[in-house]
Amino acid sequence: MRAIGIVLAGGNSTRMKALSNKRAIAAMPIAGGYRSIDFVLSNMSNSHIQKVAVFTQYNAKSLNEHLNSSKWWDFGRKQGGLYVFTPTITVDNGFWYRGTADAIAQNLSFLKNSHEPYVVIASGDGVYKIDYNKVLEYHISKKADITVVTKELPEGEDASRFGVIRTDEEGRIKEFEEKPIISATNRVSIGVYVIRRRQLIELIEKAEQEERHDFVKDVLIRYKGLKRIFAYSMDSYWKNIASVDSYYDTNMDFLKKDIRDYFFKGYPDIYSKVEDLPPAKYNVGSSVKNSLISSGCIINGTVENSVLFKQVYVGNNAAIKNSIILNDVYIGDNVYIENCIVESRDTIRANTTYVGEPNNIKIVVEKNERYVL
Repeated sequence: MRAIGIVLAGGNSTRMKALSNKRAIAAMPIAGGYRSIDFVLSNMSNSHIQKVAVFTQYNAKSLNEHLNSSKWWDFGRKQGGLYVFTPTITVDNGFWYRGTADAIAQNLSFLKNSHEPYVVIASGDGVYKIDYNKVLEYHISKKADITVVTKELPEGEDASRFGVIRTDEEGRIKEFEEKPIISATNRVSIGVYVIRRRQLIELIEKAEQEERHDFVKDVLIRYKGLKRIFAYSMDSYWKNIASVDSYYDTNMDFLKKDIRDYFFKGYPDIYSKVEDLPPAKYNVGSSVKNSLISSGCIINGTVENSVLFKQVYVGNNAAIKNSIILNDVYIGDNVYIENCIVESRDTIRANTTYVGEPNNIKIVVEKNERYVL
């Protein structure tokens, strides 16, 4: 493909509450064995984008570990590759990334040293499949300066978390409002942009000179009347996971067969780093209904309508319903968990109960020591 990729994965969201205390949002586990960033990296790879940069910053340890080899997404060719850029103190700069535009500005040499004519910019917190080639074809056909990928949200879904867009009959963006208090439309930006590489360099350098640091506010919105900025509409599944409710709902969506088949059985594939773990073990007396159970799990109790990530132990007579259990959690005997998200590496003591509400998911963070006398 005639483009390089940039994945913006450095931010944090207070809407994630305690879930982002340990990791970046782009590193949040999805559907049992994946991370959020796997979806955008798979889209890049499947679109034959061979050179991709990931900008990380906030709580980046687990994300950087996940990205320690490019082979999982097939970027490890003689040409191209997967590059991870973290903030670096230099002679000219001593700042952390002050925004998405500033993250690109601090790594502008990546763009200047590339030769591909286009750049695909995407956030690391979206769960979706898309062929970026089709977006690029649309971008070229419209003779656009920038193309923004958009999605029409279902009626009743909150659009105020996103950039809200209005277009004219031609598809050109006329109104672009970032995270409005009240949204007049349900068409939102999914955080994917296509732009010519030389033009991106020019816009970022100008924003840097003017001390402007946000790509959406200081480039897209600021230039919407001067540049030809078009909207490309996607009609397939897309979810942004940057809030507790959306993260919970996205994982629950993978309990639906059609959603699982769309992502994991339909071409193209979604790729992730593979760990060498044994298959899940279901002991005598265990009961599992409509759930995703990942490798390394040991089940002794009851699991219903839940997603269990890797290496979860469920004790005797324990019951888990409508919940998400993150990696490496030990759940003792006679525990009852419903409508909860249990943080990774927790130890849930025997004979305890944790119950949330369907519209108010409870986050369980226990700091009990697992191996004590």
